Amino acid sequence: MSNYEGAFVPGSDIVIAGAAEGPLKGLTLAVKDLFDLAGHVTGCGNPDWARSHTPALRHARAVQLLLDAGAEVVGKTITDEISLGLLGRNQFEGTPLNPKAPDRVPGGSSSGSASAVASGKADIALGTDSGGSVRTPASFTGIYGLRPTLGRIPIEGMMVQSPSFDTVGFFCRHADLLPLLGDLLLDVATRVEGKVESVLVATDAFALGEGPIAASAPLLTTRLDRLGLPWREISLAEGRLATWVESQRLLQMAEFGATFAPWVDRCVPRFSIEVGRSLTMASLLDQNRLPAARAVRAEVKARLDTLLEGRHLICIPTTPILPPPRDDGLADMRRAVDRITEMTSIAGLTGLPQINLPLGEAGGIPFGLSLIGWRGGDEVLLDMARRLEAAA
Repeated sequence: MSNYEGAFVPGSDIVIAGAAEGPLKGLTLAVKDLFDLAGHVTGCGNPDWARSHTPALRHARAVQLLLDAGAEVVGKTITDEISLGLLGRNQFEGTPLNPKAPDRVPGGSSSGSASAVASGKADIALGTDSGGSVRTPASFTGIYGLRPTLGRIPIEGMMVQSPSFDTVGFFCRHADLLPLLGDLLLDVATRVEGKVESVLVATDAFALGEGPIAASAPLLTTRLDRLGLPWREISLAEGRLATWVESQRLLQMAEFGATFAPWVDRCVPRFSIEVGRSLTMASLLDQNRLPAARAVRAEVKARLDTLLEGRHLICIPTTPILPPPRDDGLADMRRAVDRITEMTSIAGLTGLPQINLPLGEAGGIPFGLSLIGWRGGDEVLLDMARRLEAAA
């Protein structure tokens, strides 16, 4: 299978049996190559990372939880280099197929995991999400994808990029699996229960969408009407979304710059132009800009917590754009990443849970809408996705 078609890391052939019995018995699991699998090197999408690291001694905690439930690991999936990407391109291992739009990128950095699930090569998959790396490929490939509340799924054995942003996320094609996966992976002690009172449709977020995405809110609201759930329109950012995006960019850059600098200095690794550019910009970041960015983060967290108080959910487009063509140039790809972060920075900056709902299609190309939930309310999001799928 060529890299163009493949979801899995070239040259790897990994199968790990799950428990003999369990709720996931008979289901296959793909694992992003940021998670440890015992006896294998976690390559993180870069040959020099793989060269400079030794095989893992044990499975990542999230992997182990799913193995214990009976799932069978069927391979490690391609990621953008060291998880620094939102489009799914990897110059060393290839760009996984977007099964729903083969001439378009699959989205990243959990590109291979989304591709594996969307193509049916795996029933479920693990990914990671710092700045949109589960939500973006879920939207681009037309599947479900959860970024959980920060800290609700254990990250032990996962390569950490930006500690105050990094989450373990997961993908599946069918919403009836979502509550089960949540029961297996989400920390019960930090669960915050409640009944959804209404859904807040962020008109300013939809206004940023291109073409059909801008007008796509009825894809969700008609289903809410069928379920008898009230909804209303709001302005989410009140004209400050660009400030939110910039604050997320600065804070995440500072963190991944600090994470990777010692390794870069020690190993002098090879990078694509885009990843090298990101790390160079991180090394040149003016640290005096960070206190203001942290203040914005606190302001945004307070703003969203207030909106969600009383058990509301917020609806936004998962991304404001359709997946870009695979053969777009670097300048176009860079602009696409900037556009994507207009939406993905919201939950990333605040640590809130967000789920992609594969509701949209434009000329056969998928796009998603998202629900953002209250802190610790992940299970409610998963159940809501199941209910909305049934209301189609």
